[in-house]
Amino acid sequence: MTTIGDMDEDALIRLFTPRLPSTDAEILGPGDDAAVLAVDGHLVVSSDVLVQDRHFRLEWSSGEDVGWRAAMQNLADIDAMGGVPTALEVTLCAPASTPVDWVLGLADGLREACEPHGVGVVGGDLSGSREIVVAVTALGETHGTEPITRADAVAGDLVAVSGALGAARAGFEQLDQGVRVDEEAVGLFLRPRPRIGAGLEAALHGATAMMDLSDGLARDAGRIARASDVTVAVEAALIPVHSAAQRTADALRPAGGALGWAIGGGEDHHMIATFPRASAVPAGWHVIGEVQTGQPQLLIDGSAPATPGWDHFG
Repeated sequence: MTTIGDMDEDALIRLFTPRLPSTDAEILGPGDDAAVLAVDGHLVVSSDVLVQDRHFRLEWSSGEDVGWRAAMQNLADIDAMGGVPTALEVTLCAPASTPVDWVLGLADGLREACEPHGVGVVGGDLSGSREIVVAVTALGETHGTEPITRADAVAGDLVAVSGALGAARAGFEQLDQGVRVDEEAVGLFLRPRPRIGAGLEAALHGATAMMDLSDGLARDAGRIARASDVTVAVEAALIPVHSAAQRTADALRPAGGALGWAIGGGEDHHMIATFPRASAVPAGWHVIGEVQTGQPQLLIDGSAPATPGWDHFG
Protein backbone atom coordinates (compact mmCIF):
# COMPACT_ATOMS: atom_id res chain seq x y z
CA MET A 1 0.00 0.00 0.00
CA THR A 2 1.45 3.34 -1.04
CA THR A 3 0.90 6.17 1.45
CA ILE A 4 1.11 9.91 0.92
CA GLY A 5 4.30 9.84 3.00
CA ASP A 6 5.91 7.78 0.24
CA MET A 7 5.68 10.63 -2.27
CA ASP A 8 6.23 14.38 -2.28
CA GLU A 9 3.45 16.97 -2.32
CA ASP A 10 3.85 17.93 -5.96
CA ALA A 11 3.65 14.30 -7.06
CA LEU A 12 0.45 13.81 -5.04
CA ILE A 13 -1.07 16.93 -6.56
CA ARG A 14 -0.22 15.75 -10.07
CA LEU A 15 -1.90 12.44 -9.27
CA PHE A 16 -5.25 13.65 -7.96
CA THR A 17 -5.75 16.94 -9.88
CA PRO A 18 -6.90 15.23 -13.11
CA ARG A 19 -9.68 13.54 -11.14
CA LEU A 20 -11.21 16.84 -9.98
CA PRO A 21 -14.22 18.42 -11.70
CA SER A 22 -14.04 21.70 -13.63
CA THR A 23 -16.56 24.51 -14.05
CA ASP A 24 -17.54 26.87 -16.88
CA ALA A 25 -16.90 29.77 -14.46
CA GLU A 26 -13.22 28.83 -14.26
CA ILE A 27 -10.77 31.23 -15.90
CA LEU A 28 -7.75 29.83 -14.05
CA GLY A 29 -8.00 26.64 -12.02
CA PRO A 30 -5.65 24.44 -9.96
CA GLY A 31 -1.91 24.92 -10.28
CA ASP A 32 -1.34 28.59 -9.46
CA ASP A 33 -1.35 30.68 -6.27
CA ALA A 34 -5.08 31.36 -6.60
CA ALA A 35 -7.98 30.52 -8.86
CA VAL A 36 -9.71 33.05 -11.10
CA LEU A 37 -13.45 32.78 -11.74
CA ALA A 38 -16.06 34.72 -13.68
CA VAL A 39 -18.99 35.85 -11.52
CA ASP A 40 -22.53 36.79 -12.54
CA GLY A 41 -24.33 38.86 -9.89
CA HIS A 42 -23.41 38.74 -6.21
CA LEU A 43 -20.61 36.41 -5.06
CA VAL A 44 -21.84 33.91 -2.46
CA VAL A 45 -19.21 32.29 -0.20
CA SER A 46 -19.47 29.59 2.46
CA SER A 47 -17.08 27.23 4.24
CA ASP A 48 -17.31 24.00 6.17
CA VAL A 49 -15.00 21.39 7.64
CA LEU A 50 -15.03 17.63 8.16
CA VAL A 51 -12.86 16.28 10.99
CA GLN A 52 -11.98 12.59 11.35
CA ASP A 53 -13.82 10.94 14.28
CA ARG A 54 -15.96 14.05 14.71
CA HIS A 55 -17.80 14.12 11.37
CA PHE A 56 -16.74 10.81 9.84
CA ARG A 57 -15.01 7.59 10.84
CA LEU A 58 -12.62 5.72 8.59
CA GLU A 59 -14.19 2.39 9.53
CA TRP A 60 -17.48 3.65 8.06
CA SER A 61 -16.50 6.07 5.33
CA SER A 62 -14.39 5.62 2.20
CA GLY A 63 -12.50 8.52 0.64
CA GLU A 64 -15.30 8.71 -1.94
CA ASP A 65 -17.90 9.06 0.83
CA VAL A 66 -15.99 11.88 2.52
CA GLY A 67 -15.45 13.69 -0.78
CA TRP A 68 -19.15 13.42 -1.61
CA ARG A 69 -20.21 14.69 1.82
CA ALA A 70 -17.68 17.52 1.79
CA ALA A 71 -19.02 18.72 -1.54
CA MET A 72 -22.72 18.23 -0.92
CA GLN A 73 -22.96 20.01 2.42
CA ASN A 74 -21.22 23.03 0.91
CA LEU A 75 -23.31 23.05 -2.26
CA ALA A 76 -26.39 23.04 -0.02
CA ASP A 77 -25.15 26.13 1.85
CA ILE A 78 -24.85 28.11 -1.40
CA ASP A 79 -28.25 26.82 -2.54
CA ALA A 80 -29.76 27.91 0.79
CA MET A 81 -28.93 31.53 -0.10
CA GLY A 82 -30.78 31.20 -3.39
CA GLY A 83 -27.43 31.12 -5.18
CA VAL A 84 -25.99 28.83 -7.84
CA PRO A 85 -22.84 26.97 -6.70
CA THR A 86 -19.97 27.22 -9.15
CA ALA A 87 -16.70 26.17 -7.49
CA LEU A 88 -15.04 24.67 -4.42
CA GLU A 89 -11.62 25.17 -2.87
CA VAL A 90 -10.65 22.06 -0.90
CA THR A 91 -7.91 21.79 1.74
CA LEU A 92 -6.78 18.34 2.91
CA CYS A 93 -4.80 17.80 6.10
CA ALA A 94 -3.75 14.18 6.65
CA PRO A 95 -1.17 11.96 8.38
CA ALA A 96 1.69 10.66 6.24
CA SER A 97 0.29 7.14 6.77
CA THR A 98 -2.86 7.97 4.78
CA PRO A 99 -3.13 5.68 1.73
CA VAL A 100 -2.80 7.42 -1.62
CA ASP A 101 -5.87 5.49 -2.77
CA TRP A 102 -7.91 7.17 -0.02
CA VAL A 103 -6.90 10.60 -1.32
CA LEU A 104 -7.72 9.61 -4.90
CA GLY A 105 -11.08 8.36 -3.64
CA LEU A 106 -11.68 11.75 -2.01
CA ALA A 107 -11.10 13.40 -5.39
CA ASP A 108 -13.46 10.93 -7.06
CA GLY A 109 -16.18 11.62 -4.50
CA LEU A 110 -15.82 15.36 -5.02
CA ARG A 111 -16.15 14.88 -8.78
CA GLU A 112 -19.18 12.56 -8.51
CA ALA A 113 -21.01 15.07 -6.30
CA CYS A 114 -20.03 18.20 -8.22
CA GLU A 115 -20.16 17.31 -11.91
CA PRO A 116 -23.98 16.98 -12.19
CA HIS A 117 -24.24 20.58 -10.94
CA GLY A 118 -21.49 22.05 -13.11
CA VAL A 119 -19.33 22.78 -10.07
CA GLY A 120 -15.54 22.61 -10.24
CA VAL A 121 -12.78 22.16 -7.68
CA VAL A 122 -10.49 25.05 -8.57
CA GLY A 123 -7.79 24.82 -5.91
CA GLY A 124 -6.98 24.30 -2.25
CA ASP A 125 -4.07 23.21 -0.08
CA LEU A 126 -2.35 20.18 1.45
CA SER A 127 -0.84 19.77 4.91
CA GLY A 128 0.31 17.05 7.26
CA SER A 129 -1.65 16.51 10.48
CA ARG A 130 -2.41 13.96 13.19
CA GLU A 131 -5.88 13.24 11.75
CA ILE A 132 -7.67 13.75 8.46
CA VAL A 133 -9.36 17.12 8.07
CA VAL A 134 -11.16 18.23 4.90
CA ALA A 135 -11.94 21.95 4.76
CA VAL A 136 -14.00 23.37 1.89
CA THR A 137 -14.75 26.89 0.75
CA ALA A 138 -17.72 27.02 -1.62
CA LEU A 139 -18.31 29.80 -4.13
CA GLY A 140 -21.52 30.66 -5.93
CA GLU A 141 -23.31 33.46 -7.72
CA THR A 142 -26.82 34.92 -7.71
CA HIS A 143 -27.32 35.74 -11.41
CA GLY A 144 -28.98 39.00 -10.39
CA THR A 145 -31.42 37.69 -7.76
CA GLU A 146 -31.20 38.90 -4.17
CA PRO A 147 -29.69 36.47 -1.63
CA ILE A 148 -32.21 34.86 0.75
CA THR A 149 -31.20 35.19 4.40
CA ARG A 150 -32.58 33.81 7.65
CA ALA A 151 -33.79 37.19 8.81
CA ASP A 152 -36.83 38.18 6.70
CA ALA A 153 -39.60 35.76 7.70
CA VAL A 154 -42.78 37.61 8.71
CA ALA A 155 -45.97 36.63 10.50
CA GLY A 156 -48.38 34.92 8.14
CA ASP A 157 -45.69 33.21 6.07
CA LEU A 158 -45.90 29.48 5.54
CA VAL A 159 -43.01 27.26 6.66
CA ALA A 160 -41.93 24.44 4.34
CA VAL A 161 -39.11 21.93 3.88
CA SER A 162 -37.74 20.67 0.58
CA GLY A 163 -37.56 16.95 1.39
CA ALA A 164 -38.34 14.15 3.82
CA LEU A 165 -36.26 14.20 7.00
CA GLY A 166 -34.57 11.80 9.40
CA ALA A 167 -32.81 9.37 7.05
CA ALA A 168 -29.28 10.59 7.77
CA ARG A 169 -29.78 10.25 11.52
CA ALA A 170 -31.26 6.77 10.99
CA GLY A 171 -28.16 5.80 9.03
CA PHE A 172 -25.86 7.17 11.72
CA GLU A 173 -27.68 5.25 14.44
CA GLN A 174 -27.20 1.98 12.56
CA LEU A 175 -23.48 2.56 12.09
CA ASP A 176 -23.01 3.77 15.66
CA GLN A 177 -24.81 0.74 17.08
CA GLY A 178 -23.12 -1.72 14.72
CA VAL A 179 -26.35 -2.94 13.12
CA ARG A 180 -27.55 -2.74 9.52
CA VAL A 181 -31.31 -2.83 9.12
CA ASP A 182 -31.83 -0.35 6.25
CA GLU A 183 -29.12 0.29 3.66
CA GLU A 184 -30.90 3.28 2.14
CA ALA A 185 -30.63 5.17 5.43
CA VAL A 186 -26.95 4.24 5.80
CA GLY A 187 -26.31 5.46 2.27
CA LEU A 188 -28.05 8.78 2.93
CA PHE A 189 -25.91 9.35 6.01
CA LEU A 190 -22.66 8.58 4.19
CA ARG A 191 -23.70 10.45 1.03
CA PRO A 192 -26.53 12.93 1.68
CA ARG A 193 -28.64 13.76 -1.37
CA PRO A 194 -30.39 17.11 -0.95
CA ARG A 195 -32.19 18.52 -3.96
CA ILE A 196 -29.53 21.03 -5.05
CA GLY A 197 -31.44 23.74 -6.89
CA ALA A 198 -34.38 23.68 -4.48
CA GLY A 199 -33.02 26.82 -2.84
CA LEU A 200 -32.86 28.75 -6.12
CA GLU A 201 -36.35 27.43 -6.90
CA ALA A 202 -37.58 28.80 -3.57
CA ALA A 203 -35.93 32.17 -4.19
CA LEU A 204 -37.60 32.46 -7.59
CA HIS A 205 -40.95 31.68 -5.93
CA GLY A 206 -40.53 34.54 -3.44
CA ALA A 207 -39.18 32.80 -0.34
CA THR A 208 -38.68 35.32 2.47
CA ALA A 209 -36.18 33.35 4.60
CA MET A 210 -34.27 30.11 4.11
CA MET A 211 -31.46 27.92 5.38
CA ASP A 212 -29.92 24.47 5.00
CA LEU A 213 -31.11 21.88 7.55
CA SER A 214 -27.62 20.73 8.51
CA ASP A 215 -28.12 20.69 12.29
CA GLY A 216 -31.73 19.46 12.38
CA LEU A 217 -35.16 21.03 12.14
CA ALA A 218 -35.25 21.79 15.87
CA ARG A 219 -32.09 23.87 15.84
CA ASP A 220 -32.26 25.40 12.36
CA ALA A 221 -35.92 26.45 12.44
CA GLY A 222 -35.12 28.08 15.77
CA ARG A 223 -32.31 30.01 14.08
CA ILE A 224 -34.73 31.42 11.51
CA ALA A 225 -37.09 32.36 14.34
CA ARG A 226 -34.39 34.25 16.23
CA ALA A 227 -32.91 35.93 13.14
CA SER A 228 -36.38 37.09 12.01
CA ASP A 229 -37.69 37.83 15.54
CA VAL A 230 -40.78 35.64 15.05
CA THR A 231 -42.31 32.43 16.31
CA VAL A 232 -42.04 29.47 13.93
CA ALA A 233 -45.01 27.22 14.69
CA VAL A 234 -44.77 23.69 13.26
CA GLU A 235 -47.29 20.85 13.33
CA ALA A 236 -45.66 17.49 14.03
CA ALA A 237 -48.18 15.65 11.85
CA LEU A 238 -47.06 17.70 8.83
CA ILE A 239 -43.33 16.96 9.16
CA PRO A 240 -42.34 14.59 6.31
CA VAL A 241 -40.51 11.58 7.77
CA HIS A 242 -38.30 9.68 5.32
CA SER A 243 -39.44 6.10 4.77
CA ALA A 244 -35.90 4.82 5.46
CA ALA A 245 -35.98 6.56 8.84
CA GLN A 246 -39.32 4.96 9.60
CA ARG A 247 -38.09 1.49 8.66
CA THR A 248 -35.00 1.93 10.82
CA ALA A 249 -37.03 3.20 13.76
CA ASP A 250 -39.41 0.24 13.46
CA ALA A 251 -36.40 -2.05 13.89
CA LEU A 252 -34.38 -0.12 16.51
CA ARG A 253 -37.25 1.37 18.53
CA PRO A 254 -35.54 4.65 19.53
CA ALA A 255 -37.10 7.02 22.05
CA GLY A 256 -39.02 9.57 20.01
CA GLY A 257 -39.23 7.25 17.01
CA ALA A 258 -38.55 8.28 13.45
CA LEU A 259 -40.27 11.63 14.06
CA GLY A 260 -37.69 12.40 16.74
CA TRP A 261 -34.94 11.79 14.19
CA ALA A 262 -36.72 14.01 11.65
CA ILE A 263 -36.94 16.82 14.22
CA GLY A 264 -33.52 16.59 15.82
CA GLY A 265 -31.35 14.52 13.52
CA GLY A 266 -29.73 16.87 11.03
CA GLU A 267 -27.37 16.15 8.11
CA ASP A 268 -30.14 15.55 5.56
CA HIS A 269 -29.17 18.96 4.11
CA HIS A 270 -32.63 19.71 2.76
CA MET A 271 -33.90 23.31 2.93
CA ILE A 272 -36.30 25.02 5.28
CA ALA A 273 -37.89 28.18 3.93
CA THR A 274 -40.75 30.57 4.56
CA PHE A 275 -43.13 31.67 1.81
CA PRO A 276 -45.62 34.56 1.74
CA ARG A 277 -48.59 32.45 0.58
CA ALA A 278 -49.56 28.91 -0.31
CA SER A 279 -49.37 29.55 -4.04
CA ALA A 280 -45.70 30.51 -3.68
CA VAL A 281 -44.62 27.14 -2.23
CA PRO A 282 -42.95 25.19 -5.08
CA ALA A 283 -44.03 21.67 -5.99
CA GLY A 284 -42.07 19.07 -4.06
CA TRP A 285 -41.90 21.19 -0.90
CA HIS A 286 -43.84 20.18 2.24
CA VAL A 287 -45.69 22.84 4.25
CA ILE A 288 -45.15 22.09 7.96
CA GLY A 289 -46.42 25.20 9.73
CA GLU A 290 -46.57 28.97 9.78
CA VAL A 291 -44.79 32.05 11.06
CA GLN A 292 -46.49 33.88 13.93
CA THR A 293 -45.85 36.98 15.99
CA GLY A 294 -44.42 36.39 19.43
CA GLN A 295 -41.24 35.36 21.20
CA PRO A 296 -38.49 34.27 18.76
CA GLN A 297 -38.65 30.50 19.11
CA LEU A 298 -39.66 27.24 17.45
CA LEU A 299 -42.82 25.59 18.71
CA ILE A 300 -43.90 22.11 17.65
CA ASP A 301 -47.56 21.49 18.46
CA GLY A 302 -47.36 24.49 20.78
CA SER A 303 -44.31 23.39 22.78
CA ALA A 304 -40.53 23.71 22.52
CA PRO A 305 -39.01 20.61 20.89
CA ALA A 306 -37.72 17.94 23.25
CA THR A 307 -34.57 17.40 21.18
CA PRO A 308 -32.42 20.50 20.49
CA GLY A 309 -30.66 19.28 17.35
CA TRP A 310 -26.92 19.04 16.68
CA ASP A 311 -24.53 21.20 18.72
CA HIS A 312 -20.85 21.07 17.72
CA PHE A 313 -19.76 21.81 21.30
CA GLY A 314 -22.60 20.04 23.13
